[in-house]
Amino acid sequence: MTDTKFPPENNLPAGYEPPKVWTWEPGNGGAFANINRPISGPTHDKDLPVGQHPLQLYSLGTPNGVKVTIMLEELLAAGHAGAEYDAWLINIGKGDQFGSGFVEVNPNSKIPALMDHQPKDGGKPLRLFESGSILVYLAEKFGAFLPENQRARAEAMNWLFWQMGSAPFLGGGFGHFYAYAPIKIQYAIDRYAMEVKRQMDVLNRHLAENEFMAGSDYSIADMAIWPWYGRLALKDAYNDAGDFLSVDDYEHVQRWTKQIGERKAVKRGSMVNKASGNPGAFLPERHSASDFDGLTI
Repeated sequence: MTDTKFPPENNLPAGYEPPKVWTWEPGNGGAFANINRPISGPTHDKDLPVGQHPLQLYSLGTPNGVKVTIMLEELLAAGHAGAEYDAWLINIGKGDQFGSGFVEVNPNSKIPALMDHQPKDGGKPLRLFESGSILVYLAEKFGAFLPENQRARAEAMNWLFWQMGSAPFLGGGFGHFYAYAPIKIQYAIDRYAMEVKRQMDVLNRHLAENEFMAGSDYSIADMAIWPWYGRLALKDAYNDAGDFLSVDDYEHVQRWTKQIGERKAVKRGSMVNKASGNPGAFLPERHSASDFDGLTI
């Protein structure tokens, strides 16, 4: 009997039907197939380097990594000398995230990961993974960029977790099917484009009435959202996605994006752990403020 609701000829590829039990086929997954696998754990033994500072960051200059380097540079700009850090490049394209040392810090094998060798309790080094967790930890450790006022703090946390839940639809959803998938699937692109535009509208409506995400206070919520949605607003994400999604229409997101982007710490943080880019505008590793000397900031 022919399936009239989902006729095989309408499937992509034509005639595809899900098997009873899914099995992994290496190479399946488009642009990042070489680093995708259905199991966790290390693939090889490799210790992580450790520099001179208490805070050791292992990351890459993707939006999730940039959140943390912006936070660290903002802390230093605000006078928190204890936020000095070493930033080591984790090349996910080469599988560095599956090294045994990195997996010990983050069993999920995703960047960023942070080790604090001088936690406030004076105990053994403390590991941090998941960018949102790292931002909250640093904000609480240094008492900065997370409002003390209960209502403003709650608003900052609301928007931080909004970003954590929403960005996968932008990156893994829209970005993957629009820019990285080996085939163009209209249904998938339409589905995720609609969701990303809804998210941009959520931000635009909120920023029409608020200078920053938590109101009048610049916070970790702005640092978390800007690398994802600011990058999209600047037309710097997924090829021509900015035009495709008409990002210029979101005037309040545009105002906020430019305002955040003008901060010197944001410019510095956006350079760290990038392995390539415009000459003089990226910094694969960062071990001191002098590493920025000669770069275009």
